[in-house]
Amino acid sequence: MSRSWERMVEKNSKQINKRRRKEGKKGISPNAPQIDRFRGRNYIVPSLLLMLIILYVTLAQPWSDSFMQDQTLFWVTIGCYVVLAVFYYFRRPYLAVTRDTLETRKFTGYKTLRPTEIRKISIQPGYVIIETIKGASWVFSRLMHRYPLERMSERLKTYSELHHIDWEVKTK
Repeated sequence: MSRSWERMVEKNSKQINKRRRKEGKKGISPNAPQIDRFRGRNYIVPSLLLMLIILYVTLAQPWSDSFMQDQTLFWVTIGCYVVLAVFYYFRRPYLAVTRDTLETRKFTGYKTLRPTEIRKISIQPGYVIIETIKGASWVFSRLMHRYPLERMSERLKTYSELHHIDWEVKTK
């Protein structure tokens, strides 16, 4: 089956399954494409924002008599920083692996890689690095984002074997 035909069948089956779910019936396509999603946790940016808030409050000293700003605007700014920190904490980074794509979310939006765009996949202690032909490499770290690297490396190994992508395991 050609790739365009597969996409059309997949699109139509998604629409039918959505309609059937609304009606309370079982979907027609139980063999939907398997998506393995590996979620991390972003804690670096929220903690930096909270430290910035603490620094800002201690330097501004809103409780002193020499505070020359509007109290309301000051606390609205602090509240906005707290909301931003909460937003970054709950916006979890991920790597989604399907049969023929890799997808993640970066600061600039959602990024997708096809097997032809991948040079090699490297596994290092604490890191999974996906080197692309164009652009920057994708780095998934246990320290920065708390990814489950063991499960990710197992799934990426099968992905690389399926698509004949170079696989490299580095040990220190």
